[in-house]
Amino acid sequence: MSWSIKVPASTSNLGAGFDSVGLALNLYLQLTVTPADTWKFVAKSDYLQGIPEGTENLVYKIAKQVGDRFEFPYLPSCRVEMTSNIPLARGLGSSATATIAGIELANQILGLDLTEEEKLQVATDIEGHPDNVAPSLMGGCVIGHYDQEVNWIKIPVEDVTFLAVIPSYELKTENARAVLPREFSYERSVHASSVANVSVAAICMKDWSLLGKMMKKDLFHQPYRKGLIRDYDTIQNFLDEQAYGVFLSGAGPTMIAIADPEHVERNIGTWKEKFPQFDWLPLQVENEGVQTTTLGSVST
Repeated sequence: MSWSIKVPASTSNLGAGFDSVGLALNLYLQLTVTPADTWKFVAKSDYLQGIPEGTENLVYKIAKQVGDRFEFPYLPSCRVEMTSNIPLARGLGSSATATIAGIELANQILGLDLTEEEKLQVATDIEGHPDNVAPSLMGGCVIGHYDQEVNWIKIPVEDVTFLAVIPSYELKTENARAVLPREFSYERSVHASSVANVSVAAICMKDWSLLGKMMKKDLFHQPYRKGLIRDYDTIQNFLDEQAYGVFLSGAGPTMIAIADPEHVERNIGTWKEKFPQFDWLPLQVENEGVQTTTLGSVST
């Protein structure tokens, strides 16, 4: 038996929803898994060139954690062909897709028959927060809270474009976390939380203009991280006039504008000419989440 596992990318935070809000996007990590004599990971796309080919691969490490969690002594060996159109270290959830792919790989080859809730619990235990793994697993926009147990709500999103403006350089999550404050005053915490509360309500009501206003008021991470991103203010000020709002995707450095699809289609060529140092990628929300397909028996 062999399998295809397709995991969508994600963006997280959407402004003030720090570590708790994320949504799935139509970029994908895809695995084709076939039983084999030894573990072998084969990169089939440019973004994955140079990945570890054996048991040092992140997908294997996650699958092994899952196996250990359910007391399986070993993982049956597989050949795993991997393709991805998700830029690495750009704030588009590339590591979270590997986490979900590893969980689903273990689920299939060990016959665990995990529920969606169980997969989410495992993923969040591994990652420490649900913002990227939850939408990559379930699709749509997911608002979650984690304190040993995961509590979450999924909101489908349609008819709006998430325009990713992607710099040519990477920004590691650990570097982006290092610039964040260690604590807030009570008063500042209340104010920051009120911004997040209205942001979540705006998402639920599909009020993208209100969400855009709240994104500008975020106090949790964007004011500290924007200094790590060249041209952040220039791009934000420019796109604020073209879109409902602009936010830093995850830890960055990608910026995302929430915009009307027709407006993006009419103007993106001009925007690319004005700022050629960025990749401009109009994306849609993937509402399905991870998709696993059985490909059939494999002759030996």
